[in-house]
Amino acid sequence: MSTLTRPPRVATDSPVRRTSPRRAGRRGAYKGLLFTLPFLVGFLFTYVVPIGYAFSQSLQQKRSTGLGFGPTKVVFVGLANFAAILTDGTFWSSMLRTLIFGAAQIAVMLGISLLLALLLDGVAARAVRFFRAGLLIPYVVPTVVSALMWLFLYSPTASPILDMADRAGTQLTLFGGLNTYLSLGNVLTWQGIGFNMILISASLQALPRELYEAARLDGAREWRIAWSVKVPNITGILVLTGMFSLIGRLQLFAEPLLLRYVAPESISTDFTPMMEIFDRAFKTGDYQYAAAESLVLAVVTGILAFVFYRVTNRKTS
Repeated sequence: MSTLTRPPRVATDSPVRRTSPRRAGRRGAYKGLLFTLPFLVGFLFTYVVPIGYAFSQSLQQKRSTGLGFGPTKVVFVGLANFAAILTDGTFWSSMLRTLIFGAAQIAVMLGISLLLALLLDGVAARAVRFFRAGLLIPYVVPTVVSALMWLFLYSPTASPILDMADRAGTQLTLFGGLNTYLSLGNVLTWQGIGFNMILISASLQALPRELYEAARLDGAREWRIAWSVKVPNITGILVLTGMFSLIGRLQLFAEPLLLRYVAPESISTDFTPMMEIFDRAFKTGDYQYAAAESLVLAVVTGILAFVFYRVTNRKTS
């Protein structure tokens, strides 16, 4: 009589250890921190440390010893530099000049960018890619290179524009009074149209096409669709590009600095706040006062950008 044999026991796996949600969250946070560590290190050494150093410099002044005849030394003066900036007419005049000029130039630049984006929105895809690439070239060209190019075009001795005007019997003046702002605005508009057009065009491409079809069924023409359907739905990107452009104008430096070589009587050393800070630091040698000016400019720029964003967002919401 055969005996029944039991099948051998199969060893079961050891129970899986389950990680607590808190520990898993910490582990994920550490991994995320490691991924962002290169950015944090770069941000620390390229932004935080220079700003801290500028702030420490702004609290000091160079003063001469021995009744003004001895060597100069740097002494701590607290907020004296900031108090002097509050009554510095040159600095605030340059900022007001830049704001008024920027308001007009930004409006023209964004208007042209919007018009080009609306025109490209109705063109075939292949043509859109071609025109986008062509209009983006001025933005790809480095700022200094484009400023040097326009410096040549505006030069009184080598400008082909002035040469053609002379041959046509027209006396063309590029600088002096309002012409100075028109010439500078032309350079900045040429540089910024392509980039802003790309952003606006991308927003238009993201809009649902059903909106256009519904408007056409209601009898709206293309210009009416553009004004009443497309533009109201991309106000967010218009506000964003306007804010970025405002920040860029308050930091305007390279273009007027290079154009000053052909028009020193029209573009002064304090034409923009950045030019005034540069002149104060590297020509006068007053690094401490220049550091205080740069911090004031940064604070004013941040406040104006915040106010601009909030006001325009409130109007468009």
